[in-house]
Amino acid sequence: MREAIGDTGAIVALLDRSDQYHKWSLESLKTIRAPIITCEAVLAEAWHLLGAAPPARTTLSKLYKQGVFKVELEFARQSESIWDLLLKYQDIPMDLADACVVRLSEIFPKYSVWTVDSDFKFYRRNKRKIIPLLAPWQDER
Repeated sequence: MREAIGDTGAIVALLDRSDQYHKWSLESLKTIRAPIITCEAVLAEAWHLLGAAPPARTTLSKLYKQGVFKVELEFARQSESIWDLLLKYQDIPMDLADACVVRLSEIFPKYSVWTVDSDFKFYRRNKRKIIPLLAPWQDER
């Protein structure tokens, strides 16, 4: 079992049966030890993207209340680092949720980022260190 930082795409895939990564997300979840840490930006993005699927939103809420997902980033305390990441990767472009996930990976270096977002192949933590990922393309090797 591994510890993980949850990114929006993996969470949405887990909860949306029509998502192309749904099966992968369900299978990979079995390898992750709860809680999956994340940030408010990821939860807000997931909530928005699940808008057409109210049952999935209900499940997201339940999983949070059950402690499967846990917010471990206080934006006010980490804002300088997060803004620096957003400026550094504005050409990709990086969004706020991604910047918060990268910052979480700096704070929790033993955690893998659970994601379906290929941009994480390019992001670096602590300026040049590769971020360990739990991602579907790793299964394709």
